[in-house]
Amino acid sequence: MPTTGRCRALPALVVALTLCSLTTGCGGNENGSFDAHPATPSPSCLQHQQQEPGTRYTGGEKSDPTSVLTMMRFYTANGTKAYCDGKPATTTDLRWTQLYRALGGDPSHVTGTP
Repeated sequence: MPTTGRCRALPALVVALTLCSLTTGCGGNENGSFDAHPATPSPSCLQHQQQEPGTRYTGGEKSDPTSVLTMMRFYTANGTKAYCDGKPATTTDLRWTQLYRALGGDPSHVTGTP
Protein backbone atom coordinates (compact mmCIF):
# COMPACT_ATOMS: atom_id res chain seq x y z
CA MET A 1 0.00 0.00 0.00
CA PRO A 2 1.53 3.38 -0.97
CA THR A 3 2.26 5.91 1.75
CA THR A 4 0.35 9.15 1.43
CA GLY A 5 1.50 12.58 2.54
CA ARG A 6 -0.99 12.46 5.39
CA CYS A 7 0.47 9.23 6.75
CA ARG A 8 3.97 10.67 6.70
CA ALA A 9 2.75 13.83 8.47
CA LEU A 10 1.42 11.93 11.49
CA PRO A 11 4.89 11.11 12.92
CA ALA A 12 5.79 14.78 12.45
CA LEU A 13 2.67 15.73 14.41
CA VAL A 14 3.66 13.42 17.27
CA VAL A 15 7.21 14.83 17.30
CA ALA A 16 5.89 18.39 17.22
CA LEU A 17 3.51 17.70 20.10
CA THR A 18 6.35 16.23 22.13
CA LEU A 19 8.70 19.13 21.37
CA CYS A 20 5.96 21.61 22.08
CA SER A 21 5.45 20.12 25.53
CA LEU A 22 9.15 20.65 26.29
CA THR A 23 9.06 24.34 25.46
CA THR A 24 7.19 27.29 26.92
CA GLY A 25 6.14 28.82 23.61
CA CYS A 26 3.14 26.57 23.11
CA GLY A 27 1.04 27.63 26.02
CA GLY A 28 0.63 25.77 29.23
CA ASN A 29 -2.86 26.47 30.43
CA GLU A 30 -3.96 22.97 31.30
CA ASN A 31 -7.62 23.76 30.68
CA GLY A 32 -7.17 25.84 27.53
CA SER A 33 -9.43 24.54 24.84
CA PHE A 34 -10.03 25.45 21.24
CA ASP A 35 -13.47 26.65 20.16
CA ALA A 36 -14.06 25.00 16.78
CA HIS A 37 -17.59 26.44 16.59
CA PRO A 38 -19.23 22.98 16.64
CA ALA A 39 -22.71 24.44 16.05
CA THR A 40 -21.43 26.04 12.82
CA PRO A 41 -18.97 23.68 11.12
CA SER A 42 -18.58 26.05 8.14
CA PRO A 43 -18.75 29.52 9.68
CA SER A 44 -18.80 32.59 7.44
CA CYS A 45 -16.45 34.36 9.86
CA LEU A 46 -14.32 33.48 12.88
CA GLN A 47 -14.89 34.17 16.55
CA HIS A 48 -11.80 35.04 18.58
CA GLN A 49 -10.41 32.24 20.74
CA GLN A 50 -10.98 32.90 24.44
CA GLN A 51 -8.36 30.57 25.94
CA GLU A 52 -4.67 29.97 25.31
CA PRO A 53 -3.72 26.51 24.02
CA GLY A 54 -3.67 24.07 26.93
CA THR A 55 -2.00 20.74 27.50
CA ARG A 56 -4.80 19.01 25.65
CA TYR A 57 -3.04 20.43 22.56
CA THR A 58 0.52 20.94 23.80
CA GLY A 59 1.08 18.04 26.21
CA GLY A 60 3.13 15.77 23.98
CA GLU A 61 2.17 12.20 24.76
CA LYS A 62 -0.52 13.50 27.11
CA SER A 63 -2.16 15.53 24.33
CA ASP A 64 -5.60 14.56 23.11
CA PRO A 65 -5.20 13.56 19.45
CA THR A 66 -8.90 14.13 18.71
CA SER A 67 -8.71 17.69 20.03
CA VAL A 68 -5.51 18.40 18.12
CA LEU A 69 -6.93 17.03 14.88
CA THR A 70 -10.19 18.99 15.37
CA MET A 71 -8.19 22.21 15.71
CA MET A 72 -6.06 21.35 12.68
CA ARG A 73 -9.13 20.53 10.56
CA PHE A 74 -10.87 23.73 11.62
CA TYR A 75 -7.98 25.99 10.63
CA THR A 76 -7.35 24.09 7.41
CA ALA A 77 -10.97 24.70 6.37
CA ASN A 78 -11.61 28.12 7.92
CA GLY A 79 -8.34 29.77 8.95
CA THR A 80 -8.31 32.45 6.25
CA LYS A 81 -11.76 33.83 7.08
CA ALA A 82 -12.03 37.26 8.69
CA TYR A 83 -13.03 37.69 12.30
CA CYS A 84 -16.71 38.46 12.77
CA ASP A 85 -16.00 41.67 14.70
CA GLY A 86 -13.76 42.98 11.90
CA LYS A 87 -10.78 43.23 14.25
CA PRO A 88 -7.40 41.55 13.71
CA ALA A 89 -6.30 38.38 15.45
CA THR A 90 -5.67 38.73 19.17
CA THR A 91 -2.53 37.47 20.90
CA THR A 92 -4.51 34.38 21.88
CA ASP A 93 -5.64 33.82 18.28
CA LEU A 94 -2.02 34.11 17.16
CA ARG A 95 -0.90 31.50 19.68
CA TRP A 96 -3.40 29.06 18.17
CA THR A 97 -2.35 29.75 14.59
CA GLN A 98 1.32 29.48 15.58
CA LEU A 99 0.55 26.10 17.15
CA TYR A 100 -1.28 25.07 13.96
CA ARG A 101 1.84 25.90 11.94
CA ALA A 102 4.20 24.26 14.46
CA LEU A 103 2.20 21.06 14.12
CA GLY A 104 2.68 21.08 10.35
CA GLY A 105 -0.35 23.06 9.23
CA ASP A 106 -0.01 24.86 5.90
CA PRO A 107 0.71 28.57 6.59
CA SER A 108 -1.50 29.52 3.62
CA HIS A 109 -4.51 28.16 5.54
CA VAL A 110 -4.27 30.77 8.29
CA THR A 111 -3.96 34.53 8.33
CA GLY A 112 -2.33 36.84 10.80
CA THR A 113 0.69 34.67 11.52
CA PRO A 114 4.23 35.97 11.36
